[in-house]
Amino acid sequence: MAFLYNLFHYGLLIYAVSMLSCYIFLGTLAIVEAVKYLRRSRLTNYNLLASSPFAPSVSILAPAYNEGANIIENVRSLLSIYYNNLELIVINDGSKDDSMAKLIQAYQLEPVQLNYHQQLATKKVKAVYKSTNPVYSKLLVIDKENGGKADALNSGINLATNQYLVCIDVDCILEQDALLKLVKPFMDQTDKKVIATGGVVRIANSCVFKNGKLIDVNLPKDFLPRVQALEYIRAFLLGRMAWSNLNGLLLISGAFGAFDRQVAIDAGGYNHNTVGEDMELVVRMRRYMADRKIPYKVAFIPDPLCWTEAPASYQILGRQRNRWMRGTIETLSMHRKLFLNPKYGVLGLMSYPYWLFYELLAPIIEFTGFVIFLILAFMGYINWPFFAVLTAFILIFGWLFSTFAILMEVATFNQYKKRGELRKLILTAIVEPFAFHPFVVWSSIKGIWDLLRKKNSWGEMTRQGFNTAPTEAPKA
Repeated sequence: MAFLYNLFHYGLLIYAVSMLSCYIFLGTLAIVEAVKYLRRSRLTNYNLLASSPFAPSVSILAPAYNEGANIIENVRSLLSIYYNNLELIVINDGSKDDSMAKLIQAYQLEPVQLNYHQQLATKKVKAVYKSTNPVYSKLLVIDKENGGKADALNSGINLATNQYLVCIDVDCILEQDALLKLVKPFMDQTDKKVIATGGVVRIANSCVFKNGKLIDVNLPKDFLPRVQALEYIRAFLLGRMAWSNLNGLLLISGAFGAFDRQVAIDAGGYNHNTVGEDMELVVRMRRYMADRKIPYKVAFIPDPLCWTEAPASYQILGRQRNRWMRGTIETLSMHRKLFLNPKYGVLGLMSYPYWLFYELLAPIIEFTGFVIFLILAFMGYINWPFFAVLTAFILIFGWLFSTFAILMEVATFNQYKKRGELRKLILTAIVEPFAFHPFVVWSSIKGIWDLLRKKNSWGEMTRQGFNTAPTEAPKA
């Protein structure tokens, strides 16, 4: 029992110290990368890029399944994006609600015969629609049998004709200059080929939208969306900025990311056999380039470019985090050859081990540690002063790290400017370890259990719909 006691105490201490050291290292890199980006962006005239006929051609892919609550507003937002060389492909993935009927009516769609070249295998495409209204000339809609998000995206890739793909959740609202900033890294002259770029995703709950555009940014009023807003600030501004600095990004958010179309096709497109198709595609594209010894980069844009509705109930949040954990395990398992493999450089020696030890194993270690703690506490083996000091150290560090992320947000893009919002975010950081983090850990454990039981369902994500400003009635 003494061995178990020592293993528990000192093993937990070593793991915690190594994790906190990684966070400090990544936070430092994030600052460096953010400063570099802000300096570069000051010299860029995005208006010239938007109107230039030489700007990269882009196909936006927006899969939709039962998105009737927001579909019209979301498509309107995507159509209003300021960019010259663009096509928008919405993929109705066998929705059971009125999504398709709403699209047909709102955008005056009719079936058309187009050259649909099936380079990637997908479920049957029933029809391809195009608007009869020239105002919506950029819009194409695929109506297909349900096959999941990966299948829907692959059907969009088959129809797309442009050089770059921007894959977005249809329930997202983009900033007007989002596309300009996302494609810029592809145009930068470097010795490395940019194969993908990702942008910051922010929480849209409590924000106000009108005609598909964001008109008023508000910190979410409810606790669950608000704590996710804090989580996203921490993950994007610190985590992904740091990995971008190292060229070690393993993940571009499925909500909003851009890819080199030909590289994505050559790598095999989206994988149907995982619920983490966004992460798996990035890893596979990176392996594809590394195996062929082609210098490449996966870039990240720290600007707030995309706004999405966060789960507002523990039930929906639990399904989301369950799926995220299953997707992480599936991706790391599929690409286990990367682990500590010097052939893949930063990808194999740093990125993969980090995700394995501090993303995948962290909830397992936390949950197991809690169970062992209860057993040792019941048997009277806990050194309570040591335990109290260690717990206080971890909680204080977590609060300071979150506060640092909040202050970094204020110093860079400062989205939450209203009175009291900064204070609410800091208070949320204090409450997070007690009212949010344990539930996320438990959802991850359930995800692992579901994976072992071969339960591969996506999990339905019910949307409440965006907060839209009232439209003025037409004057008589």
